[in-house]
Amino acid sequence: MEAPPVTMMPVTGGTINMMEYLLQGSVLDQSLESLLHRLRGLCDNMEPETFLDHEMVFLLKGQQASPFVLRARRSMDKSGMPWHLRYLGQPEIGDKNRYALVRNCVDIATSDNLTDFLVEMGFRMDHEFVAKGHVFRKGIMKIMVYKIFRILMPGNTESIEPLSLSYLVELNVVAPAGQDVVSDDMRNFAEQLKPLVHLEKIDPKRLM
Repeated sequence: MEAPPVTMMPVTGGTINMMEYLLQGSVLDQSLESLLHRLRGLCDNMEPETFLDHEMVFLLKGQQASPFVLRARRSMDKSGMPWHLRYLGQPEIGDKNRYALVRNCVDIATSDNLTDFLVEMGFRMDHEFVAKGHVFRKGIMKIMVYKIFRILMPGNTESIEPLSLSYLVELNVVAPAGQDVVSDDMRNFAEQLKPLVHLEKIDPKRLM
């Protein structure tokens, strides 16, 4: 059965258009503890959360050159947590005055049959991975430090291996559109993490 045509339109959450402001970097395994120590000193006075998540990326090919992409994620270490469905729009990278990458973001909790629903809608799974790491918070900013694991046997999250000898570091804020002042706060925070990690505005298209 041919997938229905897809029209790429901006996605909004309710009546508020939510945007994700994002900076990314990485640290080698041997530098992890130093970075975690720095983050504990800079972030809110609470122990960081740990997470172990399984993420599946689904594609729906339509009339456009680029497929429509949705991400389904579930917690592997916290029972009873719902699946999360996430949409990320195309990054707005043209504005040189913005320190962070900016893109539409919709994240909703769903029922356990999310993946079956996506397949029935015509989506196909493109790839999956396991992410394990730590989450720190500084006001409205969220800092994630995690390692990505390749799944060796499709669907078997027990059979995994590290994708690299480094940890991905992400600094992000989700806020209503037009709140570009948050990128200044992100820049100031990122400066305090140097030289342990250099967080940058990365264009995902350069990595493809």
